[in-house]
Amino acid sequence: MVAAYPHPIEQQMQRYYQSLSEKDRRRYAGIEAAKLGHGGIRYISRLLGCDYRTVKFGMRELTTEALPLAPGRVRQAGGGRKSAVEKLPELDATFLTVLSEYTAGSPMDEQVKWTNLNRPEIAALLKAEGLNVSVTVVDQLLKKHSYRRRRAQKALATGSHPQRDEQFKNIQTLRQQYQADGNPVMSMDTKKKN
Repeated sequence: MVAAYPHPIEQQMQRYYQSLSEKDRRRYAGIEAAKLGHGGIRYISRLLGCDYRTVKFGMRELTTEALPLAPGRVRQAGGGRKSAVEKLPELDATFLTVLSEYTAGSPMDEQVKWTNLNRPEIAALLKAEGLNVSVTVVDQLLKKHSYRRRRAQKALATGSHPQRDEQFKNIQTLRQQYQADGNPVMSMDTKKKN
């Protein structure tokens, strides 16, 4: 059994360990374990709260230069899970198709576009298309395709009518018909004040 450091030294080691990057933590743990010899890996992994294999990897990293890390990296390139955007090549196209009916834009700036759907609603529509993704992935897609969130400023409806949505359904039907025929469709906001 390895002799333990005095308690104040252990506390300083733990504080120092917490201040390091992932790469520096495993190397520091490796150095400390190597200094202690037999039983050092177990003692250091318990003291610093890291995995036994992490300490061994840190020791191996310090003794071999076979896989040097690029400057500024804490892991080898290619490590970690691939993002859903990388794993699902059809995700971008499906996302844009799903949002096509829920997309609007600024009449003053063609680069500005938004959707009235929230992130869970978009995720649910993607799931209906067979792509089960989280709202975090939806955030990434919205940012990638330069979408903004837009909400109506009016908080309370001024009234309701049983046929309220008929005009919008008619507009949507006409829009789909014109687009299918290859005709352009333009939306104009006539309430813009100068």
